[in-house]
Amino acid sequence: MLDKLKKASKKTIGTKQTLKAIEKDQVCMVFIAEDAEEHIVSELKRICKEKGIEVIAVNTMKELGDACGIQVGAASAAILNS
Repeated sequence: MLDKLKKASKKTIGTKQTLKAIEKDQVCMVFIAEDAEEHIVSELKRICKEKGIEVIAVNTMKELGDACGIQVGAASAAILNS
């Protein structure tokens, strides 16, 4: 599944950016790191459940950051609708 994120031309990185994109109905899939602080991703999980957006669990923030092509960890990321 991380391959989809790596290859996606349009994506968000980080919880704030992902939440903004969800509010605009631009997101088709969300990735959340399992080792992210719960208070950071709890609202994101709730909104995804409400809106029926698929959530993919990623083992670590580092792994998710690598998939996004950044040098630091990421709590969450999303693939945007084309």
